[in-house]
Amino acid sequence: MKIGQVSEKSGLPTKTIRYYESIGLVAPAGRTAAGYRAYDKNDLETLKFIQRARSLGFSIQEVSALLMLWNDRNRASAQVKELAKRHVEEIDRKVAELQSMKETLSTLIDKCHGDDRPNCPILNDLANVR
Repeated sequence: MKIGQVSEKSGLPTKTIRYYESIGLVAPAGRTAAGYRAYDKNDLETLKFIQRARSLGFSIQEVSALLMLWNDRNRASAQVKELAKRHVEEIDRKVAELQSMKETLSTLIDKCHGDDRPNCPILNDLANVR
């Protein structure tokens, strides 16, 4: 398969596939006699794996670790579970942070009259003016 075909089947843009090759996340594709990248079924499965892991928010470093574990038939599933648990903890931290941001903004919105007056608690808070 050429890069366009593997892009369509994996759900990853061609630019992203080339980027993953450039950083060593995936091995560079073989080349045809005409110089086109040539991907096989295993390459496609790896790219689908990466796409799914990235869609779940795993970082490039985490995806790299997951790929190594996926390719290691002697792996302990405990390693995979621990990596996933750490990722969920990070998601929980981000959710809490977002919730705090939402509460702060909601409070500021409630304090803002939203009329023709220039006084604005939202801008005052951003400028750290009390």
